[in-house]
Amino acid sequence: MRILVTGGAGFIGSALVRHLISETEHEILNLDKLTYAGTLTSLQSVASHPRYAFVMGDICDRALVEATINHFQPEAILHLAAESHVDRSIEGPAAFVHTNVVGTLTLLEAALAYWRTLPSDRQERFRFQHISTDEVFGSLGDTGLFSETTPYDPRSPYSASKASSDHLVRAWHHTYGLPTLLSNCSNNYGPYQFPEKLIPLVTIKALAGERLPVYGTGANVRDWLFVDDHVDALLAVLAKGRPGATYNVGGNAERTNLEVVQAICATLDNLRPRRDGTPHADLVTFVADRPGHDQRYAVDTRNIRKELGWSPATPFEAGLSRTVRWYLDHHAWWQGLRSSRYAGDRLGLRTA
Repeated sequence: MRILVTGGAGFIGSALVRHLISETEHEILNLDKLTYAGTLTSLQSVASHPRYAFVMGDICDRALVEATINHFQPEAILHLAAESHVDRSIEGPAAFVHTNVVGTLTLLEAALAYWRTLPSDRQERFRFQHISTDEVFGSLGDTGLFSETTPYDPRSPYSASKASSDHLVRAWHHTYGLPTLLSNCSNNYGPYQFPEKLIPLVTIKALAGERLPVYGTGANVRDWLFVDDHVDALLAVLAKGRPGATYNVGGNAERTNLEVVQAICATLDNLRPRRDGTPHADLVTFVADRPGHDQRYAVDTRNIRKELGWSPATPFEAGLSRTVRWYLDHHAWWQGLRSSRYAGDRLGLRTA
């Protein structure tokens, strides 16, 4: 297949591209704006491969998007390009609406126009696959799980923008017949994740002997999904998903934020002990909570298990160990980002 990936220089996108090039025979075109979180260093292993090509561009640029699609003639579009950090959405929500809503609209319009020109057999095979988040569902109490039919209740500018994009994708399927696929995933982690997110942020700060900030009491709960497992799920959805359907993708690994931080500290105690012999957990510092911080996310993955035969393969402890080891072994990758793009400062304190 010829697959157009948007946001292929980001964390999940680059993991997807690396897998597609190394493990399949598909031809990949990566369309990415290379914002602060997009880096081509995550794609060095595939950059010169004959089945991979890169176009630098904005998904909000209709002319560029149309020209790219019409030239490449994809059989599938996997749409991962997005602003994705809740704290940054609190600081500057307009960028999230622009990229996540307007950008998705632009892609849908261009994809529909292209799809309508295809012969019937290629129309049948074509897929527009949209990758979204479980945050669109709002917040859970101590029990229960988000299902594919849970009503949307986004609480942050980020989740509101992703909810809007999800609705657009469904509308383009039901109104125009565009064969779409949609998935909502839980918190991803793994190698090459930009160091603003919890696991790389805490790992890097701990290595530097800096305080490890934990929002509130650290009791907020997330379900953690190893990024390679997510890639496998996305390819299962692409291969076997029903047009118009939605699939929840989760790791079945609920942890409080404090438990995650403590697990990182324990892993570092084994792999890279502090010089003074004190545990890394001594660096934990509780800070003011994020405005509107959702208490708990957890997704029900029974549908994707039953229909597509996918389930997460990586236990959280094993995935976390692999991730921490990767950051220990790839200092140059994250140090360049920390020096030039994000130094680890607190974001998301804006209240108006």
